[in-house]
Amino acid sequence: MEKIHQKTEQEIKQHVTKDMTMGDIVQKFPAAIEVIQANGLHCIGCHVSYWETLEQGCQGHGMSQEQINKMLEDINKSIEDSQSTQDGKEIILTQKASKKIKELISSHSKPFQGLKIKVSPGGCSGYHYDFELTESKQDQDKVIEEHGVKVFIDAESLNMMKGSTIDYIDALQGAGFKVSNPEATSTCGCGQSFS
Repeated sequence: MEKIHQKTEQEIKQHVTKDMTMGDIVQKFPAAIEVIQANGLHCIGCHVSYWETLEQGCQGHGMSQEQINKMLEDINKSIEDSQSTQDGKEIILTQKASKKIKELISSHSKPFQGLKIKVSPGGCSGYHYDFELTESKQDQDKVIEEHGVKVFIDAESLNMMKGSTIDYIDALQGAGFKVSNPEATSTCGCGQSFS
């Protein structure tokens, strides 16, 4: 019988610390967003959250040091888990983004096949992401299928997005798809524009 190895607290890399700003965490580790929101911090996308540290945000919401430490542990475990399943993928689609795409497709009478993502010039940082439901694959599109949904990306856009994580953020300050792009040299706070 094979023994299943589970990572102990010491083996889990500390990707996120309490001194990191919320903006850095969201930009670098989209897997942390769901854990942060599950702990009652729904300020992802709030302009203040980009300057405030995780600890400051938690304390502002009345969390104890014990609760903060537990959340940090959960965040880092979530990041480790997501990275182990994402190695080598061109585009990573979170379960939350997949669920939202399914909802959008089912809410229309048109036979949409999936989400089309295109990088276009413009936005506050030089380029922006365009998202729209599409009925079919175009000749230049690469199809990425994950969690039961399809994402269509043309070759040029895919070159600018390799290794990106597509997530769906449902925050009080606005909801929408967010791209965490390792190819970007700078991004805006909304996650929709980059250079």
